[in-house]
Amino acid sequence: MGGLLLENRNAVIYGGGGAIGGAVARVFAREGARVFIAGRTQARLDAVARDIAAAGGTVETAQVDVLDPQAVDKHADAVAAASGGIDVALNAVSVMHDQGTPLADLSLEEFMRPIDGFLRTLFITSKAVARHMGRGRPGVVLTLSEPGARLAVPGILGHGVSSAGKEAFSRLLAAELAPAGVRVVAIRPHAVVDGPAAGSYTADLFERSAAAAGQSVQDFLESGGMVQGTLMKRLPTLSEIAETAAFLASDRAGAITGTVANLSGGALVD
Repeated sequence: MGGLLLENRNAVIYGGGGAIGGAVARVFAREGARVFIAGRTQARLDAVARDIAAAGGTVETAQVDVLDPQAVDKHADAVAAASGGIDVALNAVSVMHDQGTPLADLSLEEFMRPIDGFLRTLFITSKAVARHMGRGRPGVVLTLSEPGARLAVPGILGHGVSSAGKEAFSRLLAAELAPAGVRVVAIRPHAVVDGPAAGSYTADLFERSAAAAGQSVQDFLESGGMVQGTLMKRLPTLSEIAETAAFLASDRAGAITGTVANLSGGALVD
């Protein structure tokens, strides 16, 4: 099968200036999509947009607070009005959270931060784009999760619950949107080995764990405990996540919905 995977598709990426969001935006544009990237930091959005434009892709940026429902709705309405609809959406918004603190030392605020932050943005963005999907042309909502959704290890209470919540949200939303011809797929990567080099917040997130192991964050991601817990003995790359997202957003994955694409290197086997 030849041709571009996402030719003439309109794709909105929230968190489009981040490591994963930016990587996905670049691949979506390469595969023919008209890409709309939204996020909090205009400079980071502009950096991704420059890469896309330099490669001949089509991209527009918007500084949007994804915790503001009115702002997200206004942006989605504007995208749909300008392009005729929204075909693909990805929420790649990051929320800094705690990993490594046991219940006895964990505050309620630390526990709730990822649960409220991740799920609130997922609800707001999904509701905004779903109104502009379907109606005779297929739509795809992609979400991001983490292995914490399935792990039973200490020190990740808030993280694990928020991860499981994102996967449950995606599965239930898939059932609701299927009659309109809209698919919903969760992507579950592990920590991303080249994420910190691309400006990911995980450089700060894993700093304490890496220091406890006597390693730099990069060494921790290349050979630390998380790596040893995978079947492949390596963590995924940004390219692998972005290429998978493009496939899942395309018609070639037209029968896939309500499930999780596990890109954890085999940390978990469904």
